[in-house]
Amino acid sequence: MINRDDMLELTRRMTPKRTCFTRIAGAYMDRDGEIDNTFNVNFLNLTHKDKLANLAIAKAIPFSKTNEELTEHMFDRRHTGAGSMWQLLNGIHACGLKNDLLMEVLYEQIGKYYQPTGSYSIAVFHGTYDVPAKAADGEVLEDSDEVYDFIIGAVCPLKGEYDMGAPEYGFLFPAFSDRCALPYGIDIYVKNPYRPQKALTDLLTGRV
Repeated sequence: MINRDDMLELTRRMTPKRTCFTRIAGAYMDRDGEIDNTFNVNFLNLTHKDKLANLAIAKAIPFSKTNEELTEHMFDRRHTGAGSMWQLLNGIHACGLKNDLLMEVLYEQIGKYYQPTGSYSIAVFHGTYDVPAKAADGEVLEDSDEVYDFIIGAVCPLKGEYDMGAPEYGFLFPAFSDRCALPYGIDIYVKNPYRPQKALTDLLTGRV
């Protein structure tokens, strides 16, 4: 079960002045799942307008309804070896999105399993959050207990050629549980319960 307070804690660092994001990468996809174009930039180099738009997209994943729209899944450790989805996500996470080859493999895999209604985009954000320590009474202290390094993925319909709409699907990896990383966990977001995108969820959780 996802703790709502954990997710809200993350979103407090998703503002232009206090952003936890270091990089954003992504692809524009046609409805057949083919890559039309890609991007990969330092998040802090975006214009203020683009920061706001992309922060809204990233924030929508952890800010969604926990344990309804956003659910926690665990990887079967028997399927986390070479060539696995866990290995791919871990590699992307470890390099901070800076390996374009790994990014393209992710886009291509999503393109195979996502069932869109039209052209769409895939945006992936890399973030780092210094998790503040808490006293026994719950008071937040200045010292940090640990650093939570993570990626957020969002699949969004395109409203124009390169204008991304609100996410319809997404993920947070590794999962954030008890205010720390859950290395073999991933939180999956689905906006529409009537279009659950089961095939894509199976892909991202290592079941295919």
